[in-house]
Amino acid sequence: MIEVKDLRKNYGTNVAVGGISFQIERGETIGLLGPNGAGKTTTVAIISGLLRPDSGEVLIEGRAISGDSDPLKHKIGLVPQDLALYDELSAHDNLSFFGALYRLDGPALARAAAAALDLVGLTDKAKEKVGTFSGGMKRRLNLAAALMHDPDILLLDEPTVGVDPQSRNAIFDNLETLKKRGKTLLYTTHYMEEAERLCDRVVIIDHGKVIANDTLHGVYRLIPAANMLLFDLDNAEGMSLDELRGLPSVRSADVTGNNLRVGVGNLSTDAPAVLQWLQSNGRAYSHVVSERPDLETVFLNLTGRKLRDS
Repeated sequence: MIEVKDLRKNYGTNVAVGGISFQIERGETIGLLGPNGAGKTTTVAIISGLLRPDSGEVLIEGRAISGDSDPLKHKIGLVPQDLALYDELSAHDNLSFFGALYRLDGPALARAAAAALDLVGLTDKAKEKVGTFSGGMKRRLNLAAALMHDPDILLLDEPTVGVDPQSRNAIFDNLETLKKRGKTLLYTTHYMEEAERLCDRVVIIDHGKVIANDTLHGVYRLIPAANMLLFDLDNAEGMSLDELRGLPSVRSADVTGNNLRVGVGNLSTDAPAVLQWLQSNGRAYSHVVSERPDLETVFLNLTGRKLRDS
């Protein structure tokens, strides 16, 4: 559906995109991950046709967009990071305006606005001015505006920035519905848990270059400690971390107070050995949970740098 081929974009001496390539199949959801300044927004702007690359190309169904009036652009819906709404207009009037830009009118425009409002759960707010909306409601309406012309491709640039957990979950419910309808989604974020919930595959970029392109399971395999076990010990006094770290199944081990963190590669095969070691050494615990690495951990393992150092 989308083929990105060696995209490059510089702003003076600053390399925003330095040779990015990847493909997205029809109906696939791809997460474009990376820290702030990695080149995510620039890449989305180029794919959408809003920005011309210095070199490289983007093909939509095998063809490059030839200009602003190219009908191929109608296949794309863009949800920008900055809200593209008019506060003085109602929710319905905002959608009517954006629908008219795609030459919708009459009953077709009314149906599209009603369907978009219904999808994002704002039907009962249709007549209210957007200026009275919460940040989460505005984010949901921002998504609705991109859906007015029923695009096959949806480009979402960090659509949950600054929203409360309830609104974030509502947006994800909307996107999962669109995914079931066969839409092709490109979703930029720097939250690993968002990509894990939604994406079939992730493309991680850093300083405008692709550093990983795989399923989340494949990305986690690149990390020595792909899973963390977190224990609340009854008493960690005198614990030998050297002995624990010496277990073949253990990739890392750290203790703070009575809180023990143990990194393992494979949860199903490695966790039993850790539990057995704790039992054999008389280390009782009241609570244990497992968690996946966040983007900070993935990024550190792939680049050797923390996100805040980039």
